Amino acid sequence: MNKQLLPKSHFHFIGVGGIGMSAVALGLLKKGFSVSGSDLIKNNETKKLEKLGAIFFNSQTEQNIEFVTSKYKNKLINFVVSTAIKPDNEELMYCRERNLPVKHRSEILSLLMESYISIAVSGSHGKTSTSTFLSTLLELCTHNSSSITGGIIPIYNSNCHLENTKFLVAEIDESDGTINRYKSDIGIINNIDFDHCDHFSNLEEVISTFKDFAINSKKLLLNFDCENTRNNFYSKNTWSNTTPINVAYSLIPTEINKSYTIGKYYENENFISSINIPIPGLHNLSNVTAAIAASRMIGVDFLEIKKNIKYLKLPKKRFEFRGKIDERHLYDDYAHHPKEIKETIKLARLLIKQNNNEFNKSRLIAIFQPHRYSRVKQFTKEFAEELSKADVIYVTSIYGAGEENIDKITSKIITDLIYKQNKNVSYINNYHEITKNFYELTQKGDLILNMGAGDCHNFWPILNGENIFNN
Repeated sequence: MNKQLLPKSHFHFIGVGGIGMSAVALGLLKKGFSVSGSDLIKNNETKKLEKLGAIFFNSQTEQNIEFVTSKYKNKLINFVVSTAIKPDNEELMYCRERNLPVKHRSEILSLLMESYISIAVSGSHGKTSTSTFLSTLLELCTHNSSSITGGIIPIYNSNCHLENTKFLVAEIDESDGTINRYKSDIGIINNIDFDHCDHFSNLEEVISTFKDFAINSKKLLLNFDCENTRNNFYSKNTWSNTTPINVAYSLIPTEINKSYTIGKYYENENFISSINIPIPGLHNLSNVTAAIAASRMIGVDFLEIKKNIKYLKLPKKRFEFRGKIDERHLYDDYAHHPKEIKETIKLARLLIKQNNNEFNKSRLIAIFQPHRYSRVKQFTKEFAEELSKADVIYVTSIYGAGEENIDKITSKIITDLIYKQNKNVSYINNYHEITKNFYELTQKGDLILNMGAGDCHNFWPILNGENIFNN
């Protein structure tokens, strides 16, 4: 056993409230380790950790570290950070000054994966959805699977389900280059795009970090339909939604509507069966196909997959219907890259088109909270091009995610470009301002698509006057 995971180890997470950090903390608690953590904001995840016995600090001061080192002096204490924690964080500085052992989240997740047959899900888009679909199928088909993901999986109502099982589905983040720390039995690459401009300078750097991940995977499962994976990697295990030719696993759509997709499933060019996927959207069909392919690679019977596929659900914040207010329908989506916005708007259009009774003459309202100044700077034109396809667009201030705004960038550079293509665009500072003017900004029958990766998903609770948890 690795010394970091000895029974007498304690783990303190600096910034434990994040969806990825809380998942690992929860996993360690379920494995019987003692856990503490700090964050400036209390949310549903920190409440869950406290219920399971974790100590939570809603500040980040050196006194927290002093308390932890005093309380757990008979244990090996590991202090855990993510890349989001800045060097001037008071807790982190205190640990560095005293040479206390500081580990990155990726190191701890990698250690947890060693005890399982691990299936690591990576890619620029769709990681959480693919992890959710795969986790659901393996849970229902094998009853012998665990999961650690970056989203809330409906079947577990959690971002972590870690038991003494045979398999583990782990969502792997490439955003900070730590993807090379993971060794997996099956490594999935959904797709590769240039993103995370705060860390990578160009697409070639992104591809290079995925090559490190590929080397560390005993078997590799690739998306044949993505040009960047097809041209830069090789594996006999590929999936496609466009062709069965020279592809190991393919699911070719024959009917697509607002509720489901029907497709013909092939393995190694041999037709196996038609499948009804209860998830709309071509991008989601790719994620489902990856989940089916990975299940087949570890020996899950196809008939079991077909029987249980009807139970698939999207993770939270992925085209999630939040509710209806005075005949206005609100959906949340995590889309924060132009390609993700493109697919989400396409799905919303499909919903409007095929729901004539409910959305008769309705408009598609896009509310977008840009995420990171570096991403806005890199993709200004692309954001404007995709967002302009909505009928009415409201762009809020940028969620910085800890970045410094060196170039003094604002959302108005996006709205100014959108205006050249669609005059129905406005910059609105924040979601409280949208709430205050909600009935002037929207009308009955509107489908409101609220997109972003920041705190924009608090919009629904704000509209309803509920307590806000920054999930």
